[in-house]
Amino acid sequence: MTPPVSMPPPSTPPVSALRLDPAAQDLLFRQAHSTHAFTGEPVTDETVRAAYDLVRYGPTAFNQQPLRVVLIRSPEARRKLLGHMSRGNREKTARAPLTAVLAGDRDFHTELPAQFPARPEAAGFYADPGVRERSALFNGGLQAAYFILGVRAAGLAAGPMSGFDAAGINKEFFADSPHFVLAVVNIGWPAEGVRHSRGPRLDFQQVFSTA
Repeated sequence: MTPPVSMPPPSTPPVSALRLDPAAQDLLFRQAHSTHAFTGEPVTDETVRAAYDLVRYGPTAFNQQPLRVVLIRSPEARRKLLGHMSRGNREKTARAPLTAVLAGDRDFHTELPAQFPARPEAAGFYADPGVRERSALFNGGLQAAYFILGVRAAGLAAGPMSGFDAAGINKEFFADSPHFVLAVVNIGWPAEGVRHSRGPRLDFQQVFSTA
């Protein structure tokens, strides 16, 4: 087991600059870590539903909602998934209390008349399959990020992974459907005393410019 790492407290913006409570800021960002070390406590559907009911309000283009999620609960589904994970992610996924396969739906546009009634013609903007694919990838990626924040908001830890055979997962779980895998996320209650040092982040001046 990796020994705990002592980390200096992250810098905190002035409280007046952020509306979110500092404790919530820590829960979602500063003290939250991608992890693959979990307790044995199960993650219930009720907890996942509560997280989704929060993050489904995250903004997307034309309110499109291409994210689709398969919760891997059965031993058979986990066995199939493990066969398509990279070697470094296989054991992590085998130990996780719950794993979610996040996917995008290429046919999201069929729901736009109900999701964006202000522009009933919006579905026609995505008649081209290539445009739909790019939009499902981008907006599904946004929703996947919101989902990870929702997992953190529930007090859980998320371990998102991109190391897998996408073609194999698509064939295994999304054959004969318009869905395609975006990410695989291990989910659970974080284990105590197992924490790695956080990688450095770019400073404000390295990211922002003024035009």
